[in-house]
Amino acid sequence: MTLELDSHGHEQEQDRLRDYAGTGLNVGTWPDVARDPLVTPPSRFFRRNHAPIPHVDLASWRLVIEGLVDRPGTFTLDALTRRFPRHEVTSTLVCAGLRRAELMAVAALPGELPWGADAASTGRWSGVRLADVLAECGLRNGATHVEFVGLDRVVRHGEAFGFGGSIDVRKALDTDVLLATQLDGEPIPREHGFPLRAVVPGWIGARSVKWLGRIMVLAAESTNYFQKHAYRVAKTPGAHGPTDVTDGVAMSTVALNAVITEPRADAVVRAGEVPVRGWAIGSEGRPVTAVEVSLDGGTRWTSARLVRQGGRWSWSFWEARLELPAGRHELLARAHDGASRMPATREECWNVKGYGNNSWYRVVISAR
Repeated sequence: MTLELDSHGHEQEQDRLRDYAGTGLNVGTWPDVARDPLVTPPSRFFRRNHAPIPHVDLASWRLVIEGLVDRPGTFTLDALTRRFPRHEVTSTLVCAGLRRAELMAVAALPGELPWGADAASTGRWSGVRLADVLAECGLRNGATHVEFVGLDRVVRHGEAFGFGGSIDVRKALDTDVLLATQLDGEPIPREHGFPLRAVVPGWIGARSVKWLGRIMVLAAESTNYFQKHAYRVAKTPGAHGPTDVTDGVAMSTVALNAVITEPRADAVVRAGEVPVRGWAIGSEGRPVTAVEVSLDGGTRWTSARLVRQGGRWSWSFWEARLELPAGRHELLARAHDGASRMPATREECWNVKGYGNNSWYRVVISAR
């Protein structure tokens, strides 16, 4: 990453994309909240994948719905979009590993990608409501979870299977949960799940399964590897090794969070009034009610201004202006949504897989 000072002394990033493994499968994107729209262009949407992107033949593709339903169904894309009304939702997808690199500074997280705060993007999604499709198929007594399974082929412990996971029926019947066919008014790009993906607003991105091929209504949560053995929060490893989180709690909702996007870590800015900008998101569909920044370790806080507020399921952009004397400074940011709490320290958030870090955001910079 190359940084330089502009005419105002602020850093300018030459490349706001980061490919974490050099394969194009896991790419972070850093928003410029002073200039970018709230909705992320599809070409700049972050990517998180556990296997190569599958080639899906639309002519032979079918969505299969089975399990605890009265009327199992098989739909072509045309049948799905003709049978059910279209619905649109603007939703920020947040990777469970957002800000993991900060937790790696607390203690090692072997085998995990060192995501920064670049694993989040906002899309304008459209498709059909999952609730409408489930109503058509008829939920049977005992149905408690809805499992999504993709057409990609992940290999774990010698077995190949589709990436998957489940949400509880209560969330599945939320009218904003989509079987999405479009992103920003166009067919979903291949790398983001063409021809169909689940979009579960307010939940971790792992539950918005891409390349959707099967929906299974279950009496318990999914036993897919990524529900049972990953995307679970555990403070200590289980009996099967240092990365075992089987006994942890399955992840669901996105936590209240705030990120400083400008200035970036280790930036050099001109002393004086410095703009501090970033994004924030509430939990469980609650709007961000306030963002605050601090220069003294959290003793005193300065209120930021919400310059662009998102909807129920999306981030908001904020800005503050701080007077910085020459020297080294640690900037802190925290957000409020009227109900949630952001932990003060990274140590409070540390867990075996480095998931869900929403501690106060910290950036060390220099002013001259």
